[in-house]
Amino acid sequence: MANTISAPVKGELLRDKAWARWTALGLLAFAMFCSYIFMDILSPIKDLLQSTRGWDSTAFGTMQGSETFLNVFIFFLIFAGIILDKMGVRFTAVLSGAVMLVGAVINWYALTDAFLGSSLDIWFTNHLNYIPVFDELGISPFYEGMPASAKFSAVGFMIFGCGVEMAGITVSRGIVKWFKGREMALAMGSEMALARLGVATCMIFSPLFAELGGDISVSRSVAFAVVLLMIALIMFIVYFFMDKKLDEQSGEAEEKDEPFKISDLGKILSSWAFWVVALLCVLYYSAIFPFQKYAVNMLQCNLSFTDVDPTSFWATDSVAVVQYIIMIIVAVASFASNFSKNKSIKTIMLFIAIAALVVYCYMGYMRQSAAAIFAVFPLLAVGITPILGNYVDYKGKAASMLILGALLLILCHLTFAFILPMFKDSPVGGVFVAYVTILVLGASFSLVPASLWPSVPKLVDAKIIGSAYALIFWIQNIGLWLFPMLIGKILTNTNPQIVADEAAGILTPEQAAVSYNYTAPLVMLACLGVAALILGFVLKAVDRKKHLGLELPNIQQKEDVKEEIKETQVFDSEL
Repeated sequence: MANTISAPVKGELLRDKAWARWTALGLLAFAMFCSYIFMDILSPIKDLLQSTRGWDSTAFGTMQGSETFLNVFIFFLIFAGIILDKMGVRFTAVLSGAVMLVGAVINWYALTDAFLGSSLDIWFTNHLNYIPVFDELGISPFYEGMPASAKFSAVGFMIFGCGVEMAGITVSRGIVKWFKGREMALAMGSEMALARLGVATCMIFSPLFAELGGDISVSRSVAFAVVLLMIALIMFIVYFFMDKKLDEQSGEAEEKDEPFKISDLGKILSSWAFWVVALLCVLYYSAIFPFQKYAVNMLQCNLSFTDVDPTSFWATDSVAVVQYIIMIIVAVASFASNFSKNKSIKTIMLFIAIAALVVYCYMGYMRQSAAAIFAVFPLLAVGITPILGNYVDYKGKAASMLILGALLLILCHLTFAFILPMFKDSPVGGVFVAYVTILVLGASFSLVPASLWPSVPKLVDAKIIGSAYALIFWIQNIGLWLFPMLIGKILTNTNPQIVADEAAGILTPEQAAVSYNYTAPLVMLACLGVAALILGFVLKAVDRKKHLGLELPNIQQKEDVKEEIKETQVFDSEL
């Protein structure tokens, strides 16, 4: 059935107005900001989960890997892409927000005191210890002896994972809809920069809520993230009406009027460039997201922290709020400096950003908090994302940026593995090395949304771009399911003495949680970076041969557009 297209309204469309398309981006980006907070809300309190809920590294890793289980093995992400292509951006956005919230509430309840000793606690203790076929294949999201709270939390995380990945492909499609032919790389990079501030937010506030008032409760941290997901759902609903207004104004039919065909997937899967981009994505993201879940614990194990005087300012809850405000100043000033045409104002904004960053780092050191130190992760990325996005939009070189990102990724993980432990006896030196490495790692991560995601529309037809993003996210989710579990199992297997000492009572759970040697998992993540580096060079070769335009700017002069269309037609005929 062909699309039904009404007569478009003459004049400027809503997306032609800068304030409108950036408002739409803001709604989508803030929703993803909230989802990123929930995604890593338990990461900075891994040690508390071990001491209060009995989650060892294997249980923690298995639970964290469960986020992508349904997406990978029940193929939910593929269905999400089909839903997106058939039902459109706005419907799928609201649906994803609702699914995230349902999963988050389950995850929260699993960590409450009310769950302990309940009928659900007993049921999960006695069941799901063996799942036919899945256990034989070694892909079960549960195992015998896994704490009941971790099992039920994993169920909620699976449901949340369906929603957050559906939201991810929907937001990418929405940005393409509002920004195609404009500042698309800048928009995608900005969205991801704001979303990654969610990582910093949970690193600062998750330990604060968990230890509020001196009474440890991991469920309080999750409750904080659940409230934010309620706000995210509201953001998606507001976007629903804004997107609907755009379609009414332009006379365009929503994507649901275009019937989905299985043959469309064949067009995507037959593209070598698509496979290289997808594999690059899974390797790169697998070296970052699983690492984020263990990064705070890795710092706890590799840095020497001292107890802060409980009567000092640095031990109060208010210091976390002050540090977060300073972090926002760093992010806003560095981001805004890229858009100032006045050199004096630009210089002042950069000075404010750098000064605030120094203050932030000093406060993190004084707090003696691994979570506060790792929270610096996205700050450099926020500052350079507009630069990278503008460069790709106007100059191109997306594939080259991916190669640079892989090189930085390798360097950072090897630094964490071999150089940081050398500074364990140097409180100042160790924190300095950690800060620099974390900032560079965050900067390398910003290269991906600014270069990889805007390249996907150049590889596939617009009507199946939702399915293309879904396939990439599905392949990516295989890594996001596998590597958190691998890191947990490697930590357990390469630290047998710690496991034995904890079992014998020589080490308390609190001591054991901060005593692991992280060298082996970090080397594994660096190897992923090496593989991504090789694929980066392969992608450049494919682009050169197929003339995909990955190294070309997104915003082209009018005389270049016709040539790009001609090249796209040649590429489509080859498929």
